[in-house]
Amino acid sequence: MASTKNTKRDAEYTEFVSAQLTSLRRTAYLLCGDAHRADDLVQQAITKLYVRWHRTRDVVHLDRYVRTMLVREFLDERRLSWAKVRLFGRTPDESRQPEPNTELRLVLRDALERVPRRQRAVLVLRFLCDLPVDEVAHLLGCSPGTVKSQTSHGLAALRRHLGDAADIPLIAAARRV
Repeated sequence: MASTKNTKRDAEYTEFVSAQLTSLRRTAYLLCGDAHRADDLVQQAITKLYVRWHRTRDVVHLDRYVRTMLVREFLDERRLSWAKVRLFGRTPDESRQPEPNTELRLVLRDALERVPRRQRAVLVLRFLCDLPVDEVAHLLGCSPGTVKSQTSHGLAALRRHLGDAADIPLIAAARRV
């Protein structure tokens, strides 16, 4: 009996994670700017979800709950000091010649990586994941006013890092990152 119950539970978990995986990987990549670190963040979040699945599978907005877990994993990532070490000079994607508009995306991605973590999380959630202020506040465990000020400071930092390229329409370019 317990085996049938666990099999059903595992099937529900697998179905949910499979449906959310693309969105989670994209969000994680936008947050950290590295495909391998993004995969690690997603793996950490979905592993924690699996451990809690018996309690969380009936949550009304489970996708938001998991996104919150993912963002918090990103913000708490300081304990992973090895994540800052690159084994290769370039990732395979960086060695290709840029396509038209790819250079703009790379410049924007580089600038976004230099924005402080919490501000970067707010910018990614607000503009790239297209979430409203209240939902971002809930995800980050802060007030809507904090989200608005972090958005303002994050955009200012992004513009500073972009320098001459700051005249580009940021939101339109960011959605293509």
